[in-house]
Amino acid sequence: MTPRGYREEELVANRASVLLSGGTEDERRTWAATAARNFSKEGPLVEVRQTEQVGDALRQPRGVLFIPDVARISIPAQGLIVRCLQTQEERPKIVVGLSGGVELARSKGSLREDLLYRLHLAQVDLTLDGMRELIAQRRAQLVADEVARKAEADRLAAEKAAQMKASGITVKSSRLRSKAAPRATSPKVTRR
Repeated sequence: MTPRGYREEELVANRASVLLSGGTEDERRTWAATAARNFSKEGPLVEVRQTEQVGDALRQPRGVLFIPDVARISIPAQGLIVRCLQTQEERPKIVVGLSGGVELARSKGSLREDLLYRLHLAQVDLTLDGMRELIAQRRAQLVADEVARKAEADRLAAEKAAQMKASGITVKSSRLRSKAAPRATSPKVTRR
């Protein structure tokens, strides 16, 4: 993390777009998922792995856009990211990952200078001391949150089924027996 600019914990929670360097792809994804949790009401976490996906992903007005390794995205597509950062007021939080260090990518020419300039105050180096542990804690929290969310959804579904049963409504799903072209079927709802 650079000494100037935002602190790492601020970058997870604010709308500033970020350059994540170092760490594994899974660690960068965990960081992006943690940030996306703060903006979940605005839109989903969208992951872009190919150059062709960049333009469409940048058109979403909210949410979080995650690029695991910007060095694998073409230089013109990186230009689209720069243009989005310069001109779009309604845009997603953009989390740009970089598998190696910034200086290595600059020397290879796989990272645009103007993109680096746009993100120079919002950089997080995942190789710094304590970052791996912090990412592991965040990953565990994300898993715990997902388990709790699923448990709540299951509880609500069971509650709704009990209410339907109490009011005399049953739901039976039909199964297709034919191995030929299957047809879409909807559940049959009957009253007792």
